[in-house]
Amino acid sequence: MKRFGAVCALVAVATVAHANAPTGSLRPVPRADGTPVVTAPAMAAEAAPEVPAAPSDDRIAAQEPQIERRGLFKSLRPLFRSRKVEKAARAQRETLRKGAVCGDLAIQGEAVGRIRGETSGCGVDNAVRVRTVSGVKLSTAALMDCATANALKTWMDRAAKPALAGKGGGLQSVRVAAHYACRGRNNQKGAKISEHGKGRAIDISGFVLSNGTEISVLQGWNARSHASALRQMHQAACGPFGTVLGPEANKFHRDHFHFDTARYRSGSYCR
Repeated sequence: MKRFGAVCALVAVATVAHANAPTGSLRPVPRADGTPVVTAPAMAAEAAPEVPAAPSDDRIAAQEPQIERRGLFKSLRPLFRSRKVEKAARAQRETLRKGAVCGDLAIQGEAVGRIRGETSGCGVDNAVRVRTVSGVKLSTAALMDCATANALKTWMDRAAKPALAGKGGGLQSVRVAAHYACRGRNNQKGAKISEHGKGRAIDISGFVLSNGTEISVLQGWNARSHASALRQMHQAACGPFGTVLGPEANKFHRDHFHFDTARYRSGSYCR
């Protein structure tokens, strides 16, 4: 009987607890002052952030100018260039294209074609007359073949311009002492035909900087302010060119660099 009475008491307590529990909520039932019951679904709806509807294409298009003005898509370059600027750029590209030789925009000049030598051993096939190389002017338009023009460009980019980059605003032009000429080596009568007579050589006697300063090979080779740069250019030519001669080679080259593209089995000849 005692056990039966205990079970009845537990059932009665559970019944009362169930009757007093709020419906659909884990929070207390309404208070006596009439405060409304907040159900769990209502709480979730109240706490959830409002998600805006996806904008239409028209709305996006209308907002684009505002976004651009706010700088979200700010660029270091203008989105659209003016017609004047674009026209000038096209004209420059067209000028470079028309002036390019040897298939390289960095080598500017004109195609000459075949040059027939005055004597046996002279002459150039597919000669070009080069005026500027990598933006550096030649004091005299130089006749040569494309192999020599390409070697000159490599040397200009890798040696001449870097060597003088920190002087007087950089390299502006070079003094050409000789290019194509049907003659013997070192201008000696009866000597073997020079590489100049085959369009494979160029002699450079000096360099002009952007501020007007001129550096001559003759005077600058042993000058404290220019010796290092001149030696750097002389040494770096060995490779792009097959023969490199300078002031210390012999008496014929005291005042200029001689570069040519003759190749030897033993490698480049540089003095």
